[in-house]
Amino acid sequence: MGKYLSVVMVQMDIAPGDTEANVSRMLAIAGEAVADFPWVNLVCFSELVVPGFSAATWQKQAEPIPGPTTDRFAEFAKKNGVYVCGGSMFEKADGKIYNSAPVLAPDGSLVANHRKMFPWRPVEPSEPGTEFTVFDIPDVGRIGLCICYDFWFPEVCRQLTWMGAEVILHPTMTPYPMGAAERIICQANAVQNQVYFVSVAGSGLHGGLGLYGCSCIVDPDGKLVEEMGHNEAVTQTVLDLDKVALAQEYGALAGLPTMKHLLEYNHKFPMYQEGNLANGEFYKKRTMSNDFGTYVARRQIKLP
Repeated sequence: MGKYLSVVMVQMDIAPGDTEANVSRMLAIAGEAVADFPWVNLVCFSELVVPGFSAATWQKQAEPIPGPTTDRFAEFAKKNGVYVCGGSMFEKADGKIYNSAPVLAPDGSLVANHRKMFPWRPVEPSEPGTEFTVFDIPDVGRIGLCICYDFWFPEVCRQLTWMGAEVILHPTMTPYPMGAAERIICQANAVQNQVYFVSVAGSGLHGGLGLYGCSCIVDPDGKLVEEMGHNEAVTQTVLDLDKVALAQEYGALAGLPTMKHLLEYNHKFPMYQEGNLANGEFYKKRTMSNDFGTYVARRQIKLP
């Protein structure tokens, strides 16, 4: 008997600044999905689906993890015997606010909580996390987590693969200008690391943003297994994790064992040597700023 992971992806419109409305819809939609597909292992949602992003309320909506919202996820997980990746939410901890993706197990325990490592500056105000996150589903496999902009840095998914991830979950809130490029990056991260890549996006209008949707699952050969459209949708897909073992042993597309070759050639990359990153020619030519006010001032457009 092989190792199979049944995943439900929920792509839904998000109400900015309304935690109660969003969480109630999340649980209602997920409840119908697991009733229809009782073999489901894992239910996944999109980035900031819990609070919806509102510049006026995001700080007030931050809450601890575990906390009131994760308690509701835990209750759902126990009732239905599934793992729940609650998209992401604003987490309040140690006087800071993070963009965090909690995962609840079928016994209601918090098995993982990934804090977004690369907030989308200068727009995103949350603090960066510092830890790479994986968790295990017993007798199935190891799952890695990254949030939205995290996966634009190939080092993140490579690190998760190095830590044993066979599937990488990616809650995202991709707006329209970036959507097509992000599809390519989903496929690249899957095939370069010989893992399944599960990207769950939001949809609809969200304040001044049009969310791209198009949630997808990519297999270890970089092929699309599942692909949604731009509107609200729910899908259930069974992943064969033996395909990961095959691709990692013999290489993606039966001939590209990149992780094995990374160790075999064992090159040293100068940019990654301690203290050397800022010495690159790229950084000598570019102005660095994560300050939103400074960014806006520099981006002023002069009309003719």
